[in-house]
Amino acid sequence: MDIADLPTPAVLVDKSRLLANIEKMQRAATAAGIRLRPHAKTHKSVAIAQCQIAAGAVGITVATVGEAEVFADHGIQNIRIAYPLPVSVVERIIALMSKIQVSIVVDNATIAQHWSDLMVNAKRQLDVLVKVDVGFHRCGINLRLHEAVNFISDIAQLPGLQLCGLLSHAGQSYDASTIQDIQDIARQEASTLRELAVGAKTAGTSIQEISVGSTPTARFSLEENQITEVRPGNYVFLDLTQVALQSAAISSCALTVLSTIVSRPSPERLVIDAGSKTLSSDHARGTKANAGFGAILETNSETTINQNLLIERLSEEHAVVSVNGCDNSLGVGQRVRLIPNHACVVTNLADYVHFVDQESLIETIRVDARGKNY
Repeated sequence: MDIADLPTPAVLVDKSRLLANIEKMQRAATAAGIRLRPHAKTHKSVAIAQCQIAAGAVGITVATVGEAEVFADHGIQNIRIAYPLPVSVVERIIALMSKIQVSIVVDNATIAQHWSDLMVNAKRQLDVLVKVDVGFHRCGINLRLHEAVNFISDIAQLPGLQLCGLLSHAGQSYDASTIQDIQDIARQEASTLRELAVGAKTAGTSIQEISVGSTPTARFSLEENQITEVRPGNYVFLDLTQVALQSAAISSCALTVLSTIVSRPSPERLVIDAGSKTLSSDHARGTKANAGFGAILETNSETTINQNLLIERLSEEHAVVSVNGCDNSLGVGQRVRLIPNHACVVTNLADYVHFVDQESLIETIRVDARGKNY
């Protein structure tokens, strides 16, 4: 079957690029002697997670209990939920513990105590990591060294919890201006976690794991001493943000969106059927960020952006594209392929993605954990 037979908008994944991206990251992690635990929120697909495990990943990372349940039900045996959870999900966590190895993160003493009480009552031992804010200022403890060490030591003493280590996410790397900035962020992240681990050890608490995660910083984190695990997610697909951050080339971007031109109201404007419900409203990030809501590729090219076309605004089902130079080669009914700004969100908006080899359809797979946002 040819992709020309697919209804649009359609999310396409070049399978050879996908597998090459998986292999490249796994090879780098293996060479560094560091475990790879990819974040599956990017693809939400059992089939892709299985490819990552087969390549050598020790398990996966997820963002929600719902995602963990889907992957556990399909045989993934080691899952880390890198998100502070409310204790209201305790029964679901206990159910997961009966089937797989699961770990969660904590960054609040009161919530940690509640988890401890619940695990003691259930006669269970739950693996936890302390989440550390390393500059993104979202979740994680952000304390002076001695206070952070005290927090870690207190968590280690809670019955029903097994402290495994420290975990962070350097999300600020997505706003970096240069490659050097990204490397500096990775180094500072590692330095902060090493300092905490040394402080905890001095206070009598052994830190077995130091887990870091983001696609931009991953290659630099793999060069850092004492890092035991990396958790990149976007690397499987890559997108315009990774290109802008110089973390990838267009030729490595595995995910594209196939769209149909539905209107050409004027020589200066055309409309395609991939709106915000397909592309999301995310802008590209990074110092060399592409303008607009994605980039349309040249006809019959999978690596060259058409610089005359700009996706300037989105409605829910429409994308309005400005045409520079009054290019009349594109008309109603023709199809275009585009690279999105943020592949992770695009996948979450689709029920299915299509594995392709150039213009040929290989197979269609479900986005199994789509909508599992709780």
